[in-house]
Amino acid sequence: MATQYPGLTEALTRFVAAQHIFFVATAAEDGRVNLSPKGMDSLRVLGPNRVVWRNLTGSGNETAGHLARVNRMTLMWCGFERQPMILRAYGAAKVLHLRDDGFAELNARFPASVGVRQVYDVTLEMVQSSCGYAVPHFDYAGERDTLAEWTERKGPDGIRAYWDERNRVTIDGMPTGVLPE
Repeated sequence: MATQYPGLTEALTRFVAAQHIFFVATAAEDGRVNLSPKGMDSLRVLGPNRVVWRNLTGSGNETAGHLARVNRMTLMWCGFERQPMILRAYGAAKVLHLRDDGFAELNARFPASVGVRQVYDVTLEMVQSSCGYAVPHFDYAGERDTLAEWTERKGPDGIRAYWDERNRVTIDGMPTGVLPE
């Protein structure tokens, strides 16, 4: 049976901190729904109703495009290793690009990265846990270094060129705001 909470409790915050992967879902009023896995020390719980996660450069930029049109986001964690649980956090998110006020302060909470693209400041409206008994058991084997190595090789100018070529619009053609117009 699912249990709903007005925000993250201390126990739920510990569960979040123990996870190595989380998922982000967004959707505009039309077009495709996006669901992305995230990892790499990219999430901070700042309070029961506030989560910040840092988005690194990737092949798409759906989240930013969706949030520019419909400000809603769902975060999800699954207990793959020990504690069986599925935890969903529902809320609204503010997109902070490198040029925005507040970006540097929130980005400073994470390890340095050439590939940082946005920081999302999420206000949680509701949190829901469910059993997770059908979620398979997986053991954590470690982080991948592929993205970090790729962004280091590209460097800041190469990353900006990549954003210009691949991250300006979503797969449905929605502007992402990654670079100023």
